[in-house]
Amino acid sequence: MTESHPRISKAVIPAAGLGTRFLPATKATPKEMLPVVDKPAIQYVVEEAVAAGLDDVLMVTGRNKRPLEDHFDRNYELESALTKKGDADRLAKVQESSDLATMHYVRQGDPRGLGHAVLCAAPHVGHEPFAVLLGDDLIDPRDPLLRRMVEIQEKRGGSVIALMEVDPAQIHLYGCAAVKPTEDGDVVKVTDLVEKPSASEAPSNLAIIGRYVLDPAVFEILRKTEPGRGGEIQLTDALQKLASDEKVGGPVHGVVFKGRRYDTGDRGDYLRAIVRLACEREDLGPEFRSWLRSYVTEEMQQP
Repeated sequence: MTESHPRISKAVIPAAGLGTRFLPATKATPKEMLPVVDKPAIQYVVEEAVAAGLDDVLMVTGRNKRPLEDHFDRNYELESALTKKGDADRLAKVQESSDLATMHYVRQGDPRGLGHAVLCAAPHVGHEPFAVLLGDDLIDPRDPLLRRMVEIQEKRGGSVIALMEVDPAQIHLYGCAAVKPTEDGDVVKVTDLVEKPSASEAPSNLAIIGRYVLDPAVFEILRKTEPGRGGEIQLTDALQKLASDEKVGGPVHGVVFKGRRYDTGDRGDYLRAIVRLACEREDLGPEFRSWLRSYVTEEMQQP
């Protein structure tokens, strides 16, 4: 008989980073508000949480992040202007973000790492399992990774992390998991975790990407976790403790993701995400793809 676990309804989105890789664009604009085609990156992330059934969203912010709150709030002046113009299409787009989810905000204060940002969510989350979505990772809506992770957590309990195979030469950029197979082909049991190991020290080529479904026991571990790599409180270190002792907060499983992911925290990937998503839009794709083919052809003919 399958054990039943509490239904997950809350999502936490850490969004306090400074976005230094995108300076000077992020000097006064939060990196999460940079547009991916015609929506800010953060809206894609909130939409993903809602699509997985998580309509209670806490955003962990910092100084100069007020535009995030404004984006998910009502803008009565703009809505009134669009109503008077009879511009129903744009009015619907403006109202869409404010109607997506029940939004909450808390400030991180000191930027002490992802683990500390997650810990800031403890008063809001309480004793329920919850999801964490990093704003730099966009998951294509046609690949319902988070929904699958929630399903596995509700089935198996404990915590679930998203894993993706990467080139071993790139594993030093990620947290890395040691795993054992399970009866589900896309699910593994995590036995150990290492934060940004060298290629020679990595236990696998399975990298942690920015989606987590966590048991609330992680909060007590984070309170006791000392700063690790980079002088920050690492979420990976807390998860490693959960993986090594199931009595603390249940097992840690990983869903091995083979779908479409866009790293909008990297300038090159950010540009590729815009191109790919624009090409696939019904309203933009045909004309944009035609232009792109002509452009690439012209570039290839250059000496």
